[in-house]
Amino acid sequence: MAHPVIELENLTRVYQMGETEVRALDGVTLAVQPGEFLAVMGPSGSGKSTFMNIVGCLDRPTAGRYVLEGIDVSSLGRDARAEIRNDKIGFVFQNFNLLSRTSALENVELPLLYSRKTKLTDEESRARAMRALERVGLKDRWDHTSAQLSGGQQQRVAIARSLVNEPAILLADEPTGNLDSRTSEEVMAIFQALNGEGKTVVLITHEPDIAQFARRIVTFRDGKVLSDVAVQDRKHATVSGGKPA
Repeated sequence: MAHPVIELENLTRVYQMGETEVRALDGVTLAVQPGEFLAVMGPSGSGKSTFMNIVGCLDRPTAGRYVLEGIDVSSLGRDARAEIRNDKIGFVFQNFNLLSRTSALENVELPLLYSRKTKLTDEESRARAMRALERVGLKDRWDHTSAQLSGGQQQRVAIARSLVNEPAILLADEPTGNLDSRTSEEVMAIFQALNGEGKTVVLITHEPDIAQFARRIVTFRDGKVLSDVAVQDRKHATVSGGKPA
């Protein structure tokens, strides 16, 4: 059996709020295998955002271990975490986080500029970014700026950007939060297709309907794992007309 791509062992994250100690995560143990599609749910204050920040190497635990692709990143400093974050994690955010005055292609190329593992010529970077846009159905919009794209198309660009460094995992934080229901399904169809190709996807969402597109749902409450279940009746999204809009 393959080693987990994500391993959390008795993970704890404590914040000090004045004289009050807040245990955002309280002894979480969890493993994610390569090629899984995991949805993480929970109400506000449940710990799912802290989980995302630690898994995304944006924060580190107070206690416990976090191993990412065999590397114990629990106690690494900011610079080391930034390097691992750029090389091993592809982020997709609710607000897209695109540069508004640059083209879709240039937005997708950005992570390549900061990668230490991938040194490409300008031509190679452009070709790789174009392939990523093609994977999300936006090859013909490569020269469009954010203002010329719909919300769903902007999120597709963000997904392409997350793929360009071929990361170990895609970490999607409420990726459908700013989209209507039809466009949300189209975006989830892309995540399902990428997962079908073997990509590991970790989805943070508060929407039960969106979580049902995953293969496994972990629910947090009060910093602990409340439940961890396989999705029996998984939803399968389809893209309108067979092509991304």
